[in-house]
Amino acid sequence: MTRRNTTENTDHKAPFLLSPAGKDYLWGGSRLNDDFSKGIDMNPLAETWECSTHPDGLSLVASGEFQGMTLLSALETHPEMAGTHPDMSNGLPILIKFINAKKDLSVQVHPDDNYAREHENGSLGKTEMWYIMDAAKNTKLIYGFHNDTDPDTVRRSIDAGTIERLLQKVPVKKGDVFFIPAGQVHAIGAGRWSRRYRKAPT
Repeated sequence: MTRRNTTENTDHKAPFLLSPAGKDYLWGGSRLNDDFSKGIDMNPLAETWECSTHPDGLSLVASGEFQGMTLLSALETHPEMAGTHPDMSNGLPILIKFINAKKDLSVQVHPDDNYAREHENGSLGKTEMWYIMDAAKNTKLIYGFHNDTDPDTVRRSIDAGTIERLLQKVPVKKGDVFFIPAGQVHAIGAGRWSRRYRKAPT
């Protein structure tokens, strides 16, 4: 009797679990371990990158035939598992993470794909979507400007240290969803607990 080579005939469609990468940024808290039992030895634990092929925080495959490999290595070995997305040159074009913001985060603006390709060594831009899983009372986030603002006004306000006066602060509550397109100014306020979906970071 000839033994069938099951390895050659595996179609690699079986689902598998991922183990996240943790980030100990200073603004983080403890809820990722306390509420979700992440078991990551970091204090504070600010973020867990749940699905990531970014070199700064690779997810590990935690079950199935690829257990112990990074998600990036598994996809490089079997690129058909990534589906039909036209550009996998930088790994998965998305990154999914949990964020526990115990303190305010910095105000940021992320590039689009064209700017990132030219100025960030060919990386992708960064568009985000936030789902608020929980929020303390009176929690806010920065979401764009109060009014249409020209670049010169923004530069002068930065130089004068008054940029915060131009920024729109939006109250948030559990269940809210926010779309943050590349190029929009934004920041997470203290007391917010969210899940973030975004294009792979530059």
